[in-house]
Amino acid sequence: MAGTLNAADPHHAAVPGFPMERAARCPFDPPPGLRDKQQEGPLAKVRLWDGSTPWLVTRYADQRTLLGDPRLSSDITRPGYPSDVPVSGAGSIGFILMDDPEHSRLRRMVTAPFAVRRVEAMRPAVQKITDQLIDAMLAGPVPVDLVQAFALPLPSLVISELLGVPYGDHEFFQENSKTLINRAAAPEERAAASAALAGYLDELMGEKIARPADDLLSGLVARIEAGELTRSEAAQMGVLLLLAGHETTANMIALGTLALLENPDQLALLRDTDDPALVASAVDELLRYLNITHNGRRRVALADIEIAGEVIRAGEGIIVPNDIGNRDPAMFEDPDRLDIRRDARRHLAFGFGVHQCLGQTLARMELQVAYSTLYRRVPGLRQAAPMEEIPFKHDGSVYGVYELPVAW
Repeated sequence: MAGTLNAADPHHAAVPGFPMERAARCPFDPPPGLRDKQQEGPLAKVRLWDGSTPWLVTRYADQRTLLGDPRLSSDITRPGYPSDVPVSGAGSIGFILMDDPEHSRLRRMVTAPFAVRRVEAMRPAVQKITDQLIDAMLAGPVPVDLVQAFALPLPSLVISELLGVPYGDHEFFQENSKTLINRAAAPEERAAASAALAGYLDELMGEKIARPADDLLSGLVARIEAGELTRSEAAQMGVLLLLAGHETTANMIALGTLALLENPDQLALLRDTDDPALVASAVDELLRYLNITHNGRRRVALADIEIAGEVIRAGEGIIVPNDIGNRDPAMFEDPDRLDIRRDARRHLAFGFGVHQCLGQTLARMELQVAYSTLYRRVPGLRQAAPMEEIPFKHDGSVYGVYELPVAW
């Protein structure tokens, strides 16, 4: 079982809490405490909100090894799973927190729309949405919040179209998504948000069953009718894809823009290129450098595992913070430098193994279109507020900024 330490235990103070705080002056970097732990060794114990003390894995090679190990479970209901928040009554978010074979059975039902060829076929539509949003932004008042004007609506429009979710409901699903990923939200608030989204998607699935269209959710109707999938399971898959499809990409668009504005030489390289390979390289480097899932991937050991000179016992929790793994100097030279010409394709921002992000091809394509178009069409883009006034999402499980005032 995962260990716990009593507050009176003399070893309690020596085990650092997790998640750790970022340095205010270095908002793009992993927390200094994570860097210290990486330098000290590959494995350490950390203390969670409930007093449990799972293993922290700090180095790239060990992270990749463990994320690919079938002896680790992603099932949040297993004893010892190192949850980042109280989960009682919070509801399910689909196959992402399941193990094989059920995980792979459900995931296979929605993989086709995210295949490389299908995603590339969407590029012209994503380009059109991107240009329309920039047209509206340029025609409006200055300064403008880039999050609300561009970063959030772009992936929301794309995932809504892909799933068959009415974009007119975007305020509803964005607000409930925000609650679900807010670590500071009470369990009851997250449960209510989860139930609201599940109810909304269940009702929408009912409409798809009655009147199927050409979208991903309608594609699940045949599975339901064949008895391979329940309507409730389809709704939960919809919640997962809707949440993952807009929150992560929206945060990367805004946070990546801010990082580039803080590194004007890199911004100039990206703005002035017409080389798709350099644009793709820039996207992967920004994903490596920023890594917005900053609370780590969570697992629990199903068997004893020997790694890095330690034995992780069955039932012990494991946290894999990819933000520090992607800054491992043993894997990436001078890792704290943003270099869009770097070959960063082996980063762990999308995870690794069977749970590697389903939508990574779509995310990469959206980011390529968003970054290359925005800076080319708005060459004078600049921050309209000092860094210390920009509100970062330190309270969320997805990192980014709440607002990004820009002008040109």
